[in-house]
Amino acid sequence: MTTMKEKFGFKPNEGLQFGLYSLGDYAPNPHTNQGVGEQKRVQELIETAQHAEQAGLDIFALGESHQEHFVSQAHAVILGAIAQATNKIKLSSSSTVVSTSDPVRIYENFATLDLISDGRVELVGGRASRIGLFELLGYELRDYQELFEEKFELLNYINQQVEKGEKISWEGQFRHRLNQAEIFPKPKNHFIPIWRGVGGSPASAVKAGRAGIPMVLTTLAGPAMAFYPAVEAYHEELANLGIDPTTYPLTTASPMYIAPTGQEALAEFYPHVKSSFLHSNGSIFPKQQFAQSRSVQDTMMAGSPEMIVDKLLYQYEVYGMDRYIGQIDMGGVPIDKIKRTIDLLGEKVIPEVKKYTKKTSVDQQLQ
Repeated sequence: MTTMKEKFGFKPNEGLQFGLYSLGDYAPNPHTNQGVGEQKRVQELIETAQHAEQAGLDIFALGESHQEHFVSQAHAVILGAIAQATNKIKLSSSSTVVSTSDPVRIYENFATLDLISDGRVELVGGRASRIGLFELLGYELRDYQELFEEKFELLNYINQQVEKGEKISWEGQFRHRLNQAEIFPKPKNHFIPIWRGVGGSPASAVKAGRAGIPMVLTTLAGPAMAFYPAVEAYHEELANLGIDPTTYPLTTASPMYIAPTGQEALAEFYPHVKSSFLHSNGSIFPKQQFAQSRSVQDTMMAGSPEMIVDKLLYQYEVYGMDRYIGQIDMGGVPIDKIKRTIDLLGEKVIPEVKKYTKKTSVDQQLQ
């Protein structure tokens, strides 16, 4: 019987998968106060994905954020361009805001992307962390939770019915009912790997587990153990469904910035983190908290290649994740520094981490 890990393309003998993600941030570079325009920023996202593929990364993900200083509102369109510009790297949304979109239209878009990319597409469904898009797109903020749960349930139901070759009948509160509907086009293998994005809350992780959906856990910063209760709650809910949690893939995500030395990385990255928080939600990330990212136990991936290896292996021991994705362009990080992070990741970090996370046939038999 095929496990969910196998269905999602994970192989234990390959070790931890690596990816990058972006929300399309194009804030000014705080070191120079210079920025790039929208057209150039879109081109840079495509260029970043190409560079990631050349460096041997497994996946590139792009989310949507409907506000000033972000350019990926139509993230599926940009992913379509990336699909044409790459050959083998997997492509995903880092978060598709299901609450304010029609699940049928989401599925049509990503099924089409899957055909363009020859079956390389995944999808992460998430809730909006920036609530202005509810008014922008014509939804009531008071329905925040209910909109997401209903629409995400329908999106997964569509995926299940398409895989089984069956038509779709469904009725809910926020959308007109479906009566023996059929979705076109179909993805390449009649199935799209769909994840649920979780922001670190055990309550949200519980819902992912109850639904039997693989989870992407965002760990912005702070002690890794602070996010372990979410992983534990997720695994408990899977077990309650009679599912062995070790057969389900888990992804963790956090900001990433790599420089030749840890001192250089931390000095360069903090202004970007500060700028990102200021432009996205009007707050400032405390410098004292950022300083704690020097610790191997902190989830923010800022440091030298050696520091990043130690952090990832520590988190692997805590979470047992199958994939890590890093946000490497927050707060106006220029393209040359993005490429440097990718190069150091591909040359010095990934080989070391994979060496320690690959499972041999003996390891698998002992599980």
